[in-house]
Amino acid sequence: MKRLCVFCGSSAGVDPTYRSAADRLGRALGARRIGLVYGGARVGLMGAVADAALASGSEVIGVIPRALVSKEVAHAGLTDLRIVSSMHERKAMMADLSDGFVAMPGGWGTLEEFFEVLTWAQLGIHEKPCGLLNAAGYFDPLLAFLRHSVTEGFVRPENEQMMIVDGDAERLLDAMAVWRPTHVRKWIAHDER
Repeated sequence: MKRLCVFCGSSAGVDPTYRSAADRLGRALGARRIGLVYGGARVGLMGAVADAALASGSEVIGVIPRALVSKEVAHAGLTDLRIVSSMHERKAMMADLSDGFVAMPGGWGTLEEFFEVLTWAQLGIHEKPCGLLNAAGYFDPLLAFLRHSVTEGFVRPENEQMMIVDGDAERLLDAMAVWRPTHVRKWIAHDER
């Protein structure tokens, strides 16, 4: 991986473990000479992962819509800050610039961004690894729900394997480095319609 896209909160959350995890991920990217692509803010977990990656020598590219430059407090110290016109353009550019995706703790925007790239992987639009950095068990309730969606027949068991999950940044990056895409048959065959 040359560059990794990280989706995470513009808030730091209430548990200081989340900020520590962002710092560890940023330093791990620098140690591996992997660039960071993220949402461009200098606050919250977004700012923490960017600052740690920058301090560790990583290239850091922020992508932020013009409407959010003042709301998310755009980071002025990045290698490259790209200001775009919309959230759609932001997500497309982040995906194009990245060789893989990680979601850290965050809110609705983080989840929406992550599930979009995970869905793209399921549909075969890209073959890039998608990981969850499960800091302090943040995603445990979500993972239980996702297992439920498999049990109830809405997600194939093979597709559940498309998501790499670990609570440790180094182990997550190790798993993403060796991950290979799984090709799964479409839900409905042409003769079953």
